[in-house]
Order: sequence, then structure tokens, then C-alpha cells
Amino acid sequence: MNEAQPLVIIENLKKYFPISSGLVFQKKAGSVRAVDGISFSIAKGETLGLVGESGCGKTTAGRTILNLYPPTAGKITIDDQEINTENKPDLKEFRRKTAMIFQDPYASLNPRWTVSAIVSEPLRVHKLFKNEKERTERVNHLLNLVGLSSRLINRFPHEFSGGQRQRIGVARALASDPLFIVCDEPISALDVSIQAQVVNLLEDLQDQFGLTYLFIAHDLSMVRHICDRVAVMYLGVIVELAERNELYENPLHPYTQALLSAVPIPDPKRDRERRRIILSGDVPSPINPPSGCRFHPRCSVAFERCKVDIPEWLEEAPGHWVACHLYTNP
Repeated sequence: MNEAQPLVIIENLKKYFPISSGLVFQKKAGSVRAVDGISFSIAKGETLGLVGESGCGKTTAGRTILNLYPPTAGKITIDDQEINTENKPDLKEFRRKTAMIFQDPYASLNPRWTVSAIVSEPLRVHKLFKNEKERTERVNHLLNLVGLSSRLINRFPHEFSGGQRQRIGVARALASDPLFIVCDEPISALDVSIQAQVVNLLEDLQDQFGLTYLFIAHDLSMVRHICDRVAVMYLGVIVELAERNELYENPLHPYTQALLSAVPIPDPKRDRERRRIILSGDVPSPINPPSGCRFHPRCSVAFERCKVDIPEWLEEAPGHWVACHLYTNP
């Protein structure tokens, strides 16, 4: 699937948040390098997983790709429409092609709006229907698509459970017929019994409409289930990218190996026999990231070169990319 024509192309994307000091003059005191030069592509109809521990920049990457945060540098191309820091285009058409499903179904819906107002907002903004009757019919159709009754159209968010609210968020994301959806940990705030239902809904909608997903998550087992390829992010950079089974069965980067060693295995015997990799220390500050490889202060196999040189992005096996000095020539 990843050999198809890319729908989404991200090139050297950066997002820095400036830090100011002083109460009066607000002098610039540096920047938080939340996303620091990531590149990848996503084929039409593909799901790319983006994983990593909290604070690595996953959510910021997703929001910057959709231009909810203006990028500091880099280029974003979605369906041949290019967004970059030098070119400031009309974002309206760009945003009609894209959507986001947010992590918190309680905070992402306006509590003062009815379901009808929430789901129809993209239709109104993009002027996709001529009158109120057509918009209402579209909202009813969207609610049915996500498994909710159209009789709920005039209710408010507080009248729904968390799983139902997330379905409303999915319906809103589908309203403008987007090509690309960023799913920002869409199941992490839900009960375990509801998570599988929402994931199955996302898969069904992808099959039905040919949607392309960037799926941001912590749950590595769920990522393997839903994603075609997986990118591993650490402190603002991507350290490994591969097809899901290849990544899980043959992780190359020491950070990926540590993450996967924590994934539960249903076989108790195999779980006891495997070696858990415990990372030492804390994640360094993105304000002043380490020189060389950013993972080297916590890496058990780091050597002197790791502290000095930034590792190259290499294709170690077909479709399996890694940034680690263990796989570069001295």
C-alpha cells in the first residue's frame, strides 16, 4: 500500500514555540523544539501510526500538519496542495480536505452547541449546502454513519457518554468529505470496552470512503492492529519507520526496542522469558536537546560518535528506515 502515490508528503517539518523571559520587556529566552525536522509520506487509503512517549511531539506534529499550529519551517503537501513557511496560501480549501479527531471527547465539543450545530459547522464554514434542510439531512446521514440515532440531533454534549461524544467528533470530522484525517489518540480517554468499537468504526469508514489516517497513539498493540506502517518519534524527531509487522518483529533502534519490550504478550511463558529494557534517566528538555543522537543519554549501547554526530536517515531494509549510528559506516 505504501508504494502507491502519496497523498500526504511532509518534508523537514519543524515547529518551535518561543520562550520569553521578563515581565516587562518579554525578552526571547529560547524555543521549545517540539517538532524538529520530520519527513514522511502517507499513501492514499493508508494508516500511518505515530508513536512515542509523552512529550515527544506527536500531537504537535499532527496539529502542525493541519496548520492548526503554523509551521516554523518545512513543507506540507496534501493532495498536491502545498503549504510551507514561505508561501501563505488560502487555507480554506486545504482545511476542507483535512480534519482532526481530538483526544478528549469531553473538551473537544462545545457544551453550548447541540449535536446539529457541532456536526454542521464544517458544512456552514465551507458553504457545502444551500439551505438548512440539506444541512440537516447531511447531519442525520453522518450520525447514522457513526452509529448514532438522528433523533439525538438536538441534544447537547453533556447528555452523551464518552464513547458517544467521540462518535460525534468522528461525524464532525467526516462532514466536509475530507481526504486526510489526523486521529490524535482518539481512544485513550475511553473505556477499554468502547475503544475497540471506535477503532472498528474508523476502519469501516476508511474502507467505505478511502480515507487516509495519521493515527497518533500510546497503545502499541492497537497501533499494530489498525496501522499499515508505524513511525517512532523521540524528542521531536522520527528515529524509525517501517511496515507494522516488520517494525514489531525486527525493531532496529534501541528506543523502539525499549518501547516494544513493554508491550504485554498474551502468552505468560513468552512474557516471562523475554528481556525487558528499562530506560534510565528522564527525557531531555526540548529547549536544549542533546547534541548528536538525541537518545544517547538514555541509550545502553551508545558510543562516542553518538554524542557528536547526528545519525543519518538510512533504509536498512526495503521500506525499513532508521536513524542510528549502529547502522552507519564509521
